[in-house]
Amino acid sequence: MAEAFEKNPLFPIANPRSICFFGVSSSPFSMGTNLLISLRAMGFRGSIYPIHPQIKDIQGLRVYPSVMDVPQVPDLAVIVLAAPIVPQVLEECGRKGIRHAIIVSGGFKEVGEKGVLLEKRILEIARRYGIRFLGPNCIGVINPGHKLNTTLISYTGAPGFIGMASQSGSFVTQMFGHLFRLRLGFSTAFSVGNEANVDLVDCLTYLGTCPNTKVIALYVEDIKRGREFTRTAKKIALQKPIVAYYVGGSETGKRAGFSHTGAMAGPDELYSGAFQQSGVIRATSVIELFDFCWILGTMPPAIGPRVVIQTHSGGPGAAAADACGRAGLELPELSKETLEKLAPFLPPTGSARNPIDFTYTKNPLDYFSKIPEVLIQEKNADMLLLYLLLPSQILKRNLEQMGLSEDQIREQAKQLVDTQSGYLINLQKQCKKPLIGYTFQSTDEEYIQAVLDKGLPVLPDAVRAARALKALVRYTRWRQNTLKHSGT
Repeated sequence: MAEAFEKNPLFPIANPRSICFFGVSSSPFSMGTNLLISLRAMGFRGSIYPIHPQIKDIQGLRVYPSVMDVPQVPDLAVIVLAAPIVPQVLEECGRKGIRHAIIVSGGFKEVGEKGVLLEKRILEIARRYGIRFLGPNCIGVINPGHKLNTTLISYTGAPGFIGMASQSGSFVTQMFGHLFRLRLGFSTAFSVGNEANVDLVDCLTYLGTCPNTKVIALYVEDIKRGREFTRTAKKIALQKPIVAYYVGGSETGKRAGFSHTGAMAGPDELYSGAFQQSGVIRATSVIELFDFCWILGTMPPAIGPRVVIQTHSGGPGAAAADACGRAGLELPELSKETLEKLAPFLPPTGSARNPIDFTYTKNPLDYFSKIPEVLIQEKNADMLLLYLLLPSQILKRNLEQMGLSEDQIREQAKQLVDTQSGYLINLQKQCKKPLIGYTFQSTDEEYIQAVLDKGLPVLPDAVRAARALKALVRYTRWRQNTLKHSGT
């Protein structure tokens, strides 16, 4: 697997040791300058060679008048120039011996006939020299583990387990903050743009062998190589989940995709069928895309659709029950054995019907330890959905009224949060069933942050949680059925 990964044609694009940069300038507002700043802010450890015919120095780096003057053959060229200049520059890169490039520049097939001709020229040059390139009309690649970021936006999160291939650069860069808040991150994410030379299938193949990628996210406007996509996705999906967000199924989406990357989208039903056949889970929004990736990348298989919901309030429980029903999940009755084990924890005001509402237990701290430990063992259930509420501000208020000092309050609150979140995390690691949280609290609340930091998914809405669990059920069933029929 490691050998196949390093020999993949996209490996030098995502893991370059040296980069030459076309399009930098003395203006802090130019695209090329901004991308160079992003690359350096990420802490890229390799050699960087800015290219400009007049400038001698930029950001403390020596600037070379031509790529021919660079003292080595860089692994990768990043090109941010006006479209008519790109063929000449790519030709020079070919003569220099550079075999990998990212063409950020727009102005190709997405703008009409002249752009189509330009794109044909750069393709012909690439074929002649054996160059593989991302784009044109893309933002390139982000690989946090390699300290590589060729995009406009700074990446502040840690390396993650989500690999992505996107026909929109925005759905890579504009998700940085969203993923950071959920304590998620990219392993490697590609913006493919017009896909003149590297397409979604190529990226899938790379991410399928990437050891840091647990789940693959796709933003799709159209798929050029349908048969290859289906065959490749099916093979990879048996090992790693793939989630796709397709936006070309409506007339308005189709028109937007064509003006965006020149994509020729197909009927919605066609794509749904292709995804189902190849084991790709379809998301209905970009937020859902990453919700699904989150659950599929962290949870064990869901052998069935039966969910136990644990809450300490009727409203969140009813909302989760409704969401589960709408998602096609089932809420089983608890077995006699489970009811007997729960009896010591259930107050007279509580309800042992699923969803189980504990209102206010004798020892509220059992809610995060002993109670979920009982529920996760329920023989009639396949998953546990747990409502999370531990408002540390109430604890702090009460401790303050009891006369404790600020230091004592802070210490006791921290100890409570650490202990209670630790119970849940240990349970989730030990059990073989999916256990996820949902809440209507802010993710800035200390307890929610502690749980997220330790790796347990907490969805900020019951509907999102239920749909993500359903995606896990669908993927598990598809994989089991496919392996069964293939005799593996």
